[in-house]
Amino acid sequence: MTKDLTKKAAEMLLKGATLLSEPCPYCSGVRVMKEGHALCISCGREPESKTIQEKKPTEMKKSLLEETLDKKIESLSKELEEEKDHEKQQEILKSINLALETIQKIKGKQ
Repeated sequence: MTKDLTKKAAEMLLKGATLLSEPCPYCSGVRVMKEGHALCISCGREPESKTIQEKKPTEMKKSLLEETLDKKIESLSKELEEEKDHEKQQEILKSINLALETIQKIKGKQ
């Protein structure tokens, strides 16, 4: 640890920086973070900026049944749009509702 790095880290801390609990990925030294920039007190390096993409629940792989139900809902929606008979519209809506309920049940089990 050089005096320059110690001095820089101390200045950062005085200006509101925080000590990080995660060690430096290069030397396992203590790091200080200010405005998104992490500085290692031991080696002076900043880790490469990498964006970590987390999978959202909606982006997780769908089961074959979910994909089939999604396609069926899409098909029924098109059919509903074109249907003029009120009773048939109600039947289509019931089918769509059942498909949506089934998807919710599947997602609840995952």
